[in-house]
Amino acid sequence: MITTAWQCRLVASVAVLAGVFVSTAGIAQPWPVKPVRILVGFTPGGGVDTAARITAAALSEAWGQQVLVENRPGAAGNIATELTARAAPDGYTMVLCNIGSHGVTPARFGAKLTYDPIADFSFPALLGGLTNVLMVHPSFPVKSLKEFIAYARRHPGKISYGSSGVGASPHMSMELLRMLTGINIVHVPYKGAAAALADLLSGNMEASVGNLAGGPLGAIRAGRVRALGVSSGARTAQLPDVPTFAEQGIAGFDVSGWYGLCAQARVPATIVGRINTDVNRLLAPGQTLRQRLEEQAIDVAPTTPDAFAAMVKAEIARWTKVVREAKLEGD
Repeated sequence: MITTAWQCRLVASVAVLAGVFVSTAGIAQPWPVKPVRILVGFTPGGGVDTAARITAAALSEAWGQQVLVENRPGAAGNIATELTARAAPDGYTMVLCNIGSHGVTPARFGAKLTYDPIADFSFPALLGGLTNVLMVHPSFPVKSLKEFIAYARRHPGKISYGSSGVGASPHMSMELLRMLTGINIVHVPYKGAAAALADLLSGNMEASVGNLAGGPLGAIRAGRVRALGVSSGARTAQLPDVPTFAEQGIAGFDVSGWYGLCAQARVPATIVGRINTDVNRLLAPGQTLRQRLEEQAIDVAPTTPDAFAAMVKAEIARWTKVVREAKLEGD
């Protein structure tokens, strides 16, 4: 079992909150009685979208109601997050939240956001964690992260790389790399990881970084792109031969993302508990949802809503420090 630093932080949160359980008993009315929406802040085809659709399919079957994925791309996922914060607190609108929406974006923009990433949200279910991967087109003359850094130093400002958007965890992975190595590379933000990967596959971009879930994993396995390294603190079981950034000379480097379901703060506790119970049941060993997420290189990690909320608070604090040190505050 490959363990990442984000999982260690989660285990610590769970330990602090041991004994806190949410009961689904006493729901006044049946729920859900109509379709449920999961908003995605990126275009179809990327890791966030893929995880949302896999989860929606499992929940549709479990609940006997359609669970619809609605893409609202833009602002590194912030549009979907804001729409969720403003939706009716009835459990029928959630967002596929992640390290970008509830970690990096709050750290970059702080009080400039029109919502509070903690006070305006509840945290029904954590799905799991994942790594980012740096990829290059097969024609690009580097085969490792060390060679990529050396090439960038010889050709400052000449390498362009795509990501799912400004402030998302893939972009932050590269900003940290740039900060730690002093290389000069050009960021090209897209409205989703799929578009960035498409330009890499076509040879219009030298490099791209994205969540391993979704298109990157398949493209790497098919040999259509070359993986130079993963951003997590440990290698991923899905690509055991691809070394981490830390193994390639960037000591202590660890940027691990995560996916979960977030809703409004005033959603009744009984509904939050129902979502948590049902998602955790579907994430149990042997369940199809767990298997499909793990196939996308997501390290499944069900937990309680309180532990998930504690993890989010820790992520915001962590990224606030990084953003300040790197001077990456948003305009």
